[in-house]
Amino acid sequence: MTRNKDGTMPVIEHLAELRLRLIISAGALIVAASFCFARIELIRSLLTAPLDGVKLIYLSPPEAFMANLRLALISGLILSLPVLIYELSAFIFPGLYRLEKYFFVFVLLGIIALFTGGIFFAYYVVFPFTIDFFLQFAAERLAPRFTISEYISFILSFHFAFGVIFQLPLLTWALGKLGLLTSRFLRRYRKVAILIMLVLAAVITPPDIISQLAMVIPLLLLYEIGIVMVMISERKRSKQSAL
Repeated sequence: MTRNKDGTMPVIEHLAELRLRLIISAGALIVAASFCFARIELIRSLLTAPLDGVKLIYLSPPEAFMANLRLALISGLILSLPVLIYELSAFIFPGLYRLEKYFFVFVLLGIIALFTGGIFFAYYVVFPFTIDFFLQFAAERLAPRFTISEYISFILSFHFAFGVIFQLPLLTWALGKLGLLTSRFLRRYRKVAILIMLVLAAVITPPDIISQLAMVIPLLLLYEIGIVMVMISERKRSKQSAL
């Protein structure tokens, strides 16, 4: 791509680069989704492992196919994320200053790490408690029968929610960096935050103390990490203002 003397790129070539990167991203997504569709049994077995032998059913002829297709697309999106992130970064980076590049990389890596941590925590800790709670309602004349489409929607939305919740430290750090949130405010309203966490845990998790603690303790830890990150941001800002 050619650039002007000031380092900028003509609008036409900028749009051409965007088009090329979108094509590469779409191609990577299609290839990854096709690969995942060919391995759909393995992917579905990972998602149904917490069911402890309960088999999924489908109620209409296309339901199983459409559920598998949706699962393959979502799995392909996850598998192709390195390519998608690279293409996004390569398109944005030339227009950023050096400090903005560092900030972009830090935020991006933080989002990925926290989101991944939330998903792993939900899969290995909270979701097994949740599904066991719902399976306890089974009886001699009340057998659990989950449709594949409803189960996939439930497990994906459940894990996505935890991935979003785990962004709390990054969110508080960003608000603190913008001056919209202070560590003093977070410490002052810690009890209110704990109450909100308890209510949230009671809504999301089954009504037993173990699963609720498994939800509250990580949230409290994330809240404290957010306070520390805001304090670090405040100290850096005070040092810069003192210079």
